[in-house]
Amino acid sequence: MKPGPRNALTDVPGVRVGHAQRVGHGYRTGTTVILPPGDGAVAGVDVRGAAPGTRETELLDPRNLVERVHAVVLTGGSAFGLSAACGVMDRLADAGKGFPVEGGVVPIVPSAVIYDLGRGGAFRATPAAELGAAAFDAATGEEARSGSLGAGTGAVAGGLAGGAGTASAVLDTGATVAALAVVNAAGSVLDPAGAVLAGTRYGLPGEFEHLRPPSAREAAAWQPAKVTSFNTTIGVVATDVTLSKAQCGKLAGVAHDGLARAIRPAHTMVDGDTVFGLSTGTHPAPSGTELQDVLAAAADVFSRAVAHAMLAATGRPDAPAYLDVFPSALRARP
Repeated sequence: MKPGPRNALTDVPGVRVGHAQRVGHGYRTGTTVILPPGDGAVAGVDVRGAAPGTRETELLDPRNLVERVHAVVLTGGSAFGLSAACGVMDRLADAGKGFPVEGGVVPIVPSAVIYDLGRGGAFRATPAAELGAAAFDAATGEEARSGSLGAGTGAVAGGLAGGAGTASAVLDTGATVAALAVVNAAGSVLDPAGAVLAGTRYGLPGEFEHLRPPSAREAAAWQPAKVTSFNTTIGVVATDVTLSKAQCGKLAGVAHDGLARAIRPAHTMVDGDTVFGLSTGTHPAPSGTELQDVLAAAADVFSRAVAHAMLAATGRPDAPAYLDVFPSALRARP
């Protein structure tokens, strides 16, 4: 395998990503919107954390009516932040995109939140419909950034600054599998035997060659001052391979394997870990063997996306960046 041209979720043809954030005046939070091409994408979901904050996930059960979604919203603000999806719904409805009903359309916008309340100083400084609309307006098929932006703006992972990260893989068939992860974990993103970012173990050739194991001194010195008690890692894994609704749910489920490889422990009582699976359906349906390759890639791209989120995050006084704590891990600038 090799990464796509951007090594990002937007390597899946037609998928757009937009971020909007607010920092200052009590805020440190944001929203990320994923927009599929055309009339939407077939979607599934897998919720494994014990404290999820979600919207419209029941619709993604293969037994239920709706087959396609028109956007996915990942956002800060805990349950308050779910209102960001209203701004995205308004934008889609104004464009005539949604599930057709008598008199108009109802956009289907499943959403998930992280817990970042109070990280900018004000507990109720959370995303609202306006921030969701701003993320929608910012969406582009060129977006490939990772770091403390969008839904990852106020994220913390194991005492380090968290964020949003993305990665992709192109399979031998020409199909693309890609992920976007918002890393805000109660668990550690570090390998217990030396403070290497666990997600980097699944990198493609050359992807993380600018890194090396941190010095033993730096690894021994790292003692997180405070690990938050409410967290959640959320994300999307997408492919252009034609999948059914049930297969999209399996795609999301296998991406959780990648989450658990990169974060330890995962799926705890204080995490709401949720992953959405999307299929744009522009590449032929897979054979049995090809489906296994798609699923295996989903786990790996999610692990890599977690690592990119941590490497690109911006440190702050209460949550230093990984490379601030372990500067010896940087062999050379990427």
